[in-house]
Amino acid sequence: MAFFSRQTEFLNASEKEKIIAAIKASEVRTSGEIRVYIESRCRFVDPLDRAGELFWSLKMDQTDQRNAVLIYVAVKDQQMAIFGDEGIHQKVGVQFWNTEIAKMRLHFQKEHYMDALVLVIEDIGNALYYHFPYDSKSDKNELPDDIVFGK
Repeated sequence: MAFFSRQTEFLNASEKEKIIAAIKASEVRTSGEIRVYIESRCRFVDPLDRAGELFWSLKMDQTDQRNAVLIYVAVKDQQMAIFGDEGIHQKVGVQFWNTEIAKMRLHFQKEHYMDALVLVIEDIGNALYYHFPYDSKSDKNELPDDIVFGK
């Protein structure tokens, strides 16, 4: 089965709602922030470079604890990356991100796109909760929870 072979819209309205709900559920337990960016094509050879560019353009590096994470997907180019800011990256390391990408890839190959994104959002949310638990006195939602769609 081809990766991203479905010709229809990548995510339907219900799937988008479930992904946003997963982001909100994860963020309520942590000071960390999670965003999802989906576009058609990756402008760079390495999707991590594109994710980094988007991370900074979305001002995700401006969270208080530097614990924001961007999940990036280029649908037609069949590329994906996860970019974590220095605060969370120092805690979980490269292997954590690679494992999450591998999980996404397995689900994407079966065309279970929403399931893949929700699973990875939950895993990242758990890591953020472990390293950056929610503090009712100081925490606020620093970034929007919506999915960002590029071209």
